Amino acid sequence: MPAQSGFSPAGPKIGIIDFYGLHKVSQATIAQALETHVGDPLPRSKAQVEERIDQIPGVVQSHLEAVCCEEGRMILYVGIEEKGAPHFDLRETPDGDADLPEEVADLYRKLEQTSPGASREDLTHGYALSANPDARAIQEQFPLVAKRYTAELRHVIHDSSDDDQRAVAVYVIGYAPDRTSIINDLQYALKDPDAGVRANAAHALRAMAVYARLHPEEKLRLEPTWFVEMLNSLWWADRHEAVEMLLDLTDSRDESTLQQIRERALGSLIEMAQWKALTHALPAFLLLGRVAGMPDQQVQGAWTRGDRESVIALAMKKGKK
Repeated sequence: MPAQSGFSPAGPKIGIIDFYGLHKVSQATIAQALETHVGDPLPRSKAQVEERIDQIPGVVQSHLEAVCCEEGRMILYVGIEEKGAPHFDLRETPDGDADLPEEVADLYRKLEQTSPGASREDLTHGYALSANPDARAIQEQFPLVAKRYTAELRHVIHDSSDDDQRAVAVYVIGYAPDRTSIINDLQYALKDPDAGVRANAAHALRAMAVYARLHPEEKLRLEPTWFVEMLNSLWWADRHEAVEMLLDLTDSRDESTLQQIRERALGSLIEMAQWKALTHALPAFLLLGRVAGMPDQQVQGAWTRGDRESVIALAMKKGKK
């Protein structure tokens, strides 16, 4: 299962505060409304802080997301959507009452009890297999279960009003042996209103992208469009998943995908490549280098030298063309 970000005032103090989505509103204005500084604990009320920021002229919506960790301290991301900025549109929550088959729900509960999220994962089979042997043993049962209940899982994804049920359905359907038949369901879930559903869909599609690269004879076609749009999301986790997926999709330097990024999300990718948390900035920086037309080795060299600006400048120049 993909790692989840958290937000709890009882946790560690803040080590980094970073922003995204700012083009017209000043960072100083947002920081003043934030009323939180590096070294402070997380705000007691996330909703109250977002409400203060949302009152700033030019701000449509804000979103705070706390992510672990930088030297034992939390990273607080402050996402802003400004008026007129690119918008990652989410669909409304379904109002149906579709439920997971009991066998699926029971198996997933057993998986959760093994806590596989912190373990390394093997994606080469087209779905996630944890390095945790207990979790892996359960995950290896999902292909048969997903095949048996594909129709029911699809029904939950499209018609359940329960966020948790949709998230589980998306996770399990990603193990279905007939990969071609579930691509549309996973891509549909990328625009689900719940962040957990979107994260599971993105993770499943990324595993499929790894498999597709290893097995070109199967001719699996994964569309980059919604992942490019996710680079403009108000949610940090969406942006993080999008970068990881687009790195896989551009491994062969697919020019049509790179051009979509230049046209639809270059500004968002540039700000991500400038984040203070190096482990989060590096994937975006590598993708930006590809957008700029640079070999990965050259981009890595610029990163090692601390030279982000030359790669950003080249990507901007390529974007203007």
